[in-house]
Amino acid sequence: MQNTHKDFTQLALIGSTASGKTSLGIKVAHHMNAYILSLDSLSIYKEIDIVSAKPTLEERDGIVHFGIDSLYPDENFDVTLFIKLYHEVYARCLQDKKNLVIVGGTSFYLKMLTEGISTLPAISPKTKKAAKTHLQNLDKTYAWLCTVDDVYMQNIASKDSYRIEKALLIYLETGLAPSDYFTKFPPTPTIIKPLPIYQIVWERSELRKRIALRTKLMLNEGLIDEVCMLEKKYTRAPNCMKSIGIKETLAYLDGIYDKKMLVEKITTNTARLAKRQSTFNHSQFENVVKGSVEELEKILLF
Repeated sequence: MQNTHKDFTQLALIGSTASGKTSLGIKVAHHMNAYILSLDSLSIYKEIDIVSAKPTLEERDGIVHFGIDSLYPDENFDVTLFIKLYHEVYARCLQDKKNLVIVGGTSFYLKMLTEGISTLPAISPKTKKAAKTHLQNLDKTYAWLCTVDDVYMQNIASKDSYRIEKALLIYLETGLAPSDYFTKFPPTPTIIKPLPIYQIVWERSELRKRIALRTKLMLNEGLIDEVCMLEKKYTRAPNCMKSIGIKETLAYLDGIYDKKMLVEKITTNTARLAKRQSTFNHSQFENVVKGSVEELEKILLF
């Protein structure tokens, strides 16, 4: 298990999108002699630069970042891959005598590091083949799985093919309903010592102004060209192509929005995301130190 090395220190800096995590995280990393692990489901992808608002090499200010530019947009990324990445980063920190600052808005990954995920069973070729047949009729398979495990399936949307497939594979391979499987194989936390968590908070109307400004900057920096390139190279099929900023720009390219509406849609949808992130952070983590960027800077850069 991780977080057991006596000379190693780590902390997490969370907050909603556009809250100022990136620059504060870099200051803290300098102060702590640390690497940064990004908690961002878009920055992980190469070539998605503007819409992810990932820090440029110049903005990274000499701090080594992990979890940025790790995969191509047509490669899948999920929490199990993130935990594998964390193990690699942890080992590198010990090797290089560095501490770690975990920074980002996708706090679900952080929750999984501290609470753990269950190991999934090895799936046989026979099971994969059977699952493929079932998934040809997603609605029917979803309805069937609801009769198998109503409680588990309540948390899965009827069109969420990725999670439906995961539940189906568990059931076909083990004969256990997913709820029973996860009871039998409970999650194992990766980080077992208490992890200090700091959360940047903003008054909602101020945060919306920051989001609106960032949206306009993204347009000026070439957001539309970036999305055109991504669509041409990877099509609209990958999950990341449904992300906020990309999906609205594709609608603009389809003639559904004009440029003014494009800015409004991205701003509104990003503000809604920020609200969801804030709600998740407030409800899922305990003993969090909350404050403005300035307040947290005083605490962390003492």
